[in-house]
Amino acid sequence: MIRYTLNCEHGHSFESWFANSAAYDKQVKRKLVTCPVCNSAKVEKAIMAPRLGRAETAETPQMPPPAPPMPVPAVPAAAPMAVMSPPERELRKKLKELREHITNNADYVGARFPEQARKIHYGEIEHRSIYGEASPEEAKELHEEGIEFHPLPILPDEFN
Repeated sequence: MIRYTLNCEHGHSFESWFANSAAYDKQVKRKLVTCPVCNSAKVEKAIMAPRLGRAETAETPQMPPPAPPMPVPAVPAAAPMAVMSPPERELRKKLKELREHITNNADYVGARFPEQARKIHYGEIEHRSIYGEASPEEAKELHEEGIEFHPLPILPDEFN
């Protein structure tokens, strides 16, 4: 891994990690690296001093040890990750708007979702928009019965 200090066209400075310099070049070329302050995709590497190892001598003053690195939150090994381009950010915004629209305009039925969806589908109760929870098995059964439903989009920042 390599850490670069980057500057955007507006003078904001930030750091980012890359697998190697080729990964950096590829991501910048595709405009996937953006400034966290202004979202500008026009970024470049800042001038950095290389870290070189050298032998210590008796005359060399001892430097204090570097500060320990900031802890990184634990992430499960299989957690999906992405660096988003502007169109992907727009899609994410629309997914969030869709979720908000549904939760603001539909009836929450909780764990009774499969039961209520069936009653609506078979005309036992008046059709209305609902949302709630269903296990994977219950969702499979609803699908096999031809009942139309869709999972609500859940975005990572909703867990913070």
